[in-house]
Amino acid sequence: MKPVLFVSNGHGEIAIAARIARAVGELSAIRCNHLALVGDASHSGALRDVGPRRKMPSGGMLAMGNVVNLARDLAAGLGPLTFAQWRFLARSRGEYCAAVAVGDTFALFMALRARIPVIFVGTAKSVYVAPYGSFEERLMRRAHAVFVRDDATVRRLEAHGIRAKAANVMADLGVAEKPERPGLKGDPLIALFPGSRESAYANARFLLDVALRVHALRPRVRAVLSVAPGLDPERFAAELRRTDARVMPGEDPLEPFSVCAGETEIVRAWSGEIGAAIDRAALVLGLAGTANEAAAAAGVPVVAFEGGGWYRSRQAALLGGALRVLPRDAESGARQIVALLDNAEERATMARTGRERLGAPGAAARIAESIVGLCA
Repeated sequence: MKPVLFVSNGHGEIAIAARIARAVGELSAIRCNHLALVGDASHSGALRDVGPRRKMPSGGMLAMGNVVNLARDLAAGLGPLTFAQWRFLARSRGEYCAAVAVGDTFALFMALRARIPVIFVGTAKSVYVAPYGSFEERLMRRAHAVFVRDDATVRRLEAHGIRAKAANVMADLGVAEKPERPGLKGDPLIALFPGSRESAYANARFLLDVALRVHALRPRVRAVLSVAPGLDPERFAAELRRTDARVMPGEDPLEPFSVCAGETEIVRAWSGEIGAAIDRAALVLGLAGTANEAAAAAGVPVVAFEGGGWYRSRQAALLGGALRVLPRDAESGARQIVALLDNAEERATMARTGRERLGAPGAAARIAESIVGLCA
């Protein structure tokens, strides 16, 4: 049986591709290979990395006319890398039963180069913030199957003659698949998501500052700091040691270090799946992309902070009332977070909005069924 080739173009998209690949593995023995148009590797046992790849400074954040990021990526070799990937895909014809493009329509454009049936999993656009344009729709008509984020986007595409289904795998990422959970006890427990790009290390220091101020106002509050796959826990620990807090090494690789205020453990690092952290969280403080949306899908209110530029504005439009964006000020942010923790009614409203905007879990399984049906 020929393998299937996943083509992704972003850090969050890699996580989505890996989740779909795990669902494929639950249904069949089809091998799942992966070409990362952006990023170094999948860090997932469900995907076997193939083809040319290289980390880019932007981490795939090139949409919405981001000229600065595009210039940085071009200087880092984006042009030759894309050409090499194009040639790799052209040579892939006959090696794979199908391709699965995960991300925006550039991933679809590249995957179509393999001249095999392509399933498109569109993660980047929605009518809530930016509908697909006419050129993108022409590409989507060439796909064997199209999956997009929400029903509203499906209705728009169908009105334009494109058959599509709603399937948002971000809702699956918020559900823990393994029994491991962060061991830190707290009531309430908040999850800190600094992101998966280079900026995550500095973001973690800011989020720690906020968490410590929240703890000072509500001493029972504890926090779990998510360390994304591919990032270095030791580098996180070194960054956090630049604060006044005490960073202590952990004994479990899934919990590589803790942050203490005096003798009290306030924050514990977590290198496991984000669903396990979301599962126990009353609130998420997030400077992330996919992780924020996974939390909202699971019904956990999300607080972000200004400074994410167009991306944060886009995420706010996608999540609506499930996300609150605060000024990037640790002291005032801590006070507003405590007020939100004390307001169960508002958190319940945010939770309902998140579930409505992102849909129910199960998308990965539905997409996997389409893949297996095509490759059988």
